[in-house]
Order: sequence, then C-alpha cells, then structure tokens
Amino acid sequence: MTDKARARKLADRIQVVVAETLDRRIKDPRLGFVTITDARVTGDLREATVFYTVYGDDEARAASAAALESAKGVLRSEVGRQTGVRHTPSLAFVADALPDNARTIEDLLDKARAKDAEVRQVSTGKTYAGEADPYRKPEDDDEDTEADDEAEDEGETAE
Repeated sequence: MTDKARARKLADRIQVVVAETLDRRIKDPRLGFVTITDARVTGDLREATVFYTVYGDDEARAASAAALESAKGVLRSEVGRQTGVRHTPSLAFVADALPDNARTIEDLLDKARAKDAEVRQVSTGKTYAGEADPYRKPEDDDEDTEADDEAEDEGETAE
C-alpha cells in the first residue's frame, strides 16, 4: 500500500489538472458550468474518482455528464502528462450530492423558522402559568432555613 498522504496529494493535483483542462482544452458544447469539487484516489493509485457539480437543471447535468465521459481519455492523458506518475489512474466522474443535501437542509431550516415564527406569534401576550422564575435560588433557601430555625427555637421555649 502507498502512503495516504501521497494519495491525497495526487488527488489534489488531479482535481486541479482536470479543472484547468476542462476550462482550457475541452470545447464540447454539451459541457455546462461544471465545477470540480473533489477528487479521491485509491490506495494503490490506480483509480481516481472525480466529483463535480453542474449549475443548471437536470438536462444540463445529463449533457455535462455525457461530455465528461466523452472527454475522459483527453483528461486522463493530461493528468498523466502533468502528474508524472508511473501509472496514470483511470478516471471516474461522479455527480456530487452536496448541492442536493444543502437544498434539503435549507428546506428543513425554512420549515423550522416557520414553526418558530408560529410559536412566537401564539405566545405573544401570554403569561406563565406559575411564577416567572419557578426555580429556587440559594438565597431563598437561606431565608427558609432561618425561618425554620426561629420556629424551632420558639417551639422549644414554649414547652
């Protein structure tokens, strides 16, 4: 097995090379606004997974995925030329799920904000059922014990 630090450095370099090559050399009209978000290399440095996002709708994502698959050979040869490793890793492109997850989290946060606003609106002008602060404080305990002590003292002298 190789060093994990070496695999991480190679993955970082592959990410940069693929992004620059897509920007400068690939002229496929199907390729939309693609952002290379991450790259990961296996421990034996034979396979690289490149994660990407595409700005646009599902049609733009599908077209960009097809363009990346067709440009895979050019991208792999460019990675081999610029990295200088003995064996150039094969490239696999995977659409990054990060934007979808972020959208889901934003929707959940919006729902929570709406519920908070609803609770805030219902609670406006309402008062507590008991005292405003139902918890006992240490100074209250001191007063109670002093009153108990005085009551005990008076009870003893009355006998």
